[in-house]
Amino acid sequence: MHAALLRQFREAVPAGVDHVSVRFVDERSSALTVRNDVVLPPAVGRDEGLMVTVHEDGGLGYAATSDTSPSGLREAITRARGWARAVAGHSVVDTSRVRMPRPAGAWRGPVVRAWDDVPLADRIDRLRRVCAAAGGAPAVVLREASVAASVTDTLYATSDGGEVFQQRSGIVPEVMVFAARGGQSQRRTLGGIRGASRLGGVEVVDAHDLEREAVRVRDESLALLDAPQCPTGTMDLLLAPDQMMLQIHESIGHPLELDRILGDERNLAGTSFVTLDMFGTYRYGSEHLNVSFAPDEPGEYASYGWDDDGAAGERRMLIERGILVRALGGTLSQARSGLEGVANSRASAWNRPPIDRMANLNVEPGDTPFEGLVAGIERGVYLETNLSWSIDDSRNKFQFGCELGREIVDGRLGRIVRNPNYRGISASFWRTLHRVGDRSTYRVMGTPFCGKGEPNQVIGVGHASPACHFRGVDVFGGAA
Repeated sequence: MHAALLRQFREAVPAGVDHVSVRFVDERSSALTVRNDVVLPPAVGRDEGLMVTVHEDGGLGYAATSDTSPSGLREAITRARGWARAVAGHSVVDTSRVRMPRPAGAWRGPVVRAWDDVPLADRIDRLRRVCAAAGGAPAVVLREASVAASVTDTLYATSDGGEVFQQRSGIVPEVMVFAARGGQSQRRTLGGIRGASRLGGVEVVDAHDLEREAVRVRDESLALLDAPQCPTGTMDLLLAPDQMMLQIHESIGHPLELDRILGDERNLAGTSFVTLDMFGTYRYGSEHLNVSFAPDEPGEYASYGWDDDGAAGERRMLIERGILVRALGGTLSQARSGLEGVANSRASAWNRPPIDRMANLNVEPGDTPFEGLVAGIERGVYLETNLSWSIDDSRNKFQFGCELGREIVDGRLGRIVRNPNYRGISASFWRTLHRVGDRSTYRVMGTPFCGKGEPNQVIGVGHASPACHFRGVDVFGGAA
């Protein structure tokens, strides 16, 4: 099939065009949920189509179609070429001066056994057991176990002979419990915002031991009902990896996306407090902050071999010892800005053009074990699992809430507290980073839900991090 598509593309490319690329995408997906012991209707889907990109006379044009026949491909090339000619001389970038990648090879994400290869009855039985394990208490009003899975085949080819095939198998397990009593309600989940998302199959689900996790989230949701409010004041903050995921995403990932910095997203998802002149000199965080762009991380949710403009997915440091050194910008944004970037031109589907997106964005581990992080705090809180988030349109001023907190007093973990929140400013928050956990505290997380662009693109990202200790943070409890 791939050979036929490539042959059709080569035959359809018109002479005299600077650069033409095609991206064929075939995505198969499924989702299965058991809620309060009731099996919800299984969802299955398939989405297939192609997008053509044409560079001609300095202009750039796109066209997408679900008609992957030779005539559909030729029509898409004609429409994309028409757009490229229409915008030539009026674009923010002269594409005739941009050398696009010429990729070659193949990449497949890790998977031992696909989730959908397990008989449906067995998958249902597994999730029934997980859901049942979360029950047994009158205060538990909602319990849910689910697994979503997808397999995406992408074939990318260019008019100058480039061609790559990639296959990505993603899996999203989740356990969620709501408990309520006396006008108070609390939620606990496996990782918040589907934070347990990984590449792989059944082996990922097995590694989580969802029945055990269901008991844990149930017990913690019940404990939160009786817990006191989170204390309010300026204090030290210890963030677990599943909350670091959100902190990295919102106050490092989005601000460093180069199209935001260039203003492309100003009327859509916002801009950034970061400016072009900051790269190479700006102190983003303390000397303990080291952040990598890592599409080569095995099993992390946004791993790949090449981005959707054909650039090779290579690990790059974005922040080193607190200094901002590199932007999250793909081939075209790098040409526009003159800055070094990464291979992060990504599209959420065949009918979306690639734009600058974070992929796997990770805080590198330090050398302090968890016990040492706690021991170094005289007064503070330890927070797990994102519950809510709010951040301004320049990705600077933020306020985040978590599912569960624990007091830290005189270097020891204390009682559970409910409704914990904290606020800060991205431009200064990371400079308060005092200690970074070692490899034993490091967890690989991910989520399928990152939205950006117009028309909107919801795409998966990965974030790995150790536990991290921040000093002098504004912490407060929620409404009683």
